[in-house]
Amino acid sequence: MLDLRDARLYLCTDSRSRTGDLADFLDTVLANGVDIVQLREKGLEALEEMRLLEIFAAAAAKHGALFAVNDRADIARAVDAPILHLGQDDLPVTAARKIVGEDVLIGRSTHSPAQADAARTEDGVAYYCCGPTWTTPTKPGRPAAGIDLVTHASAHQDDRPWFAIGGIETLERLDEVIAHGARRAVVVRAITEADDPGAAAAAFAARLRTSAP
Repeated sequence: MLDLRDARLYLCTDSRSRTGDLADFLDTVLANGVDIVQLREKGLEALEEMRLLEIFAAAAAKHGALFAVNDRADIARAVDAPILHLGQDDLPVTAARKIVGEDVLIGRSTHSPAQADAARTEDGVAYYCCGPTWTTPTKPGRPAAGIDLVTHASAHQDDRPWFAIGGIETLERLDEVIAHGARRAVVVRAITEADDPGAAAAAFAARLRTSAP
């Protein structure tokens, strides 16, 4: 299994129910450089989410990658997920840890320098995401944190991995967050809505690998 510190490209995707190609899609993007895949789809019943996560788990195992559960500590434990991702309004890390145990990696979303600093030092947080760098329809109503948050995270980083996130829909925007110190990124539509998801994943992954120190 991939070490989290070696992860560069993190993809959030829904269940792809409109296209019905989830297994093939995951296989393609993981084969082309995606390191972590997260199922992000609101409104799923628990059993349906667990069924979908079985597909994520199989694809991640095939490629030596990681998969993540969004918000739901109970489901993360039920499917033996390696990663649980929590937003600012989700369970506190200490409460989630009681549910998932000690081995699950917990990630945090952050939207301000203060939140990023807190996540960087909080016990039990394995990584954090900083954004949204630009406004994005995947988070309607949430204002952009701006490139300054990426700059702040870069200036204060230590050994704890962090990812730029939010509106990184093109290689030009990826280059911009890299120029401000990001070495990892979370993307959604850049890959999920690409005509060729494999090629899009490969291009983003190559850019991030080249930027790594």
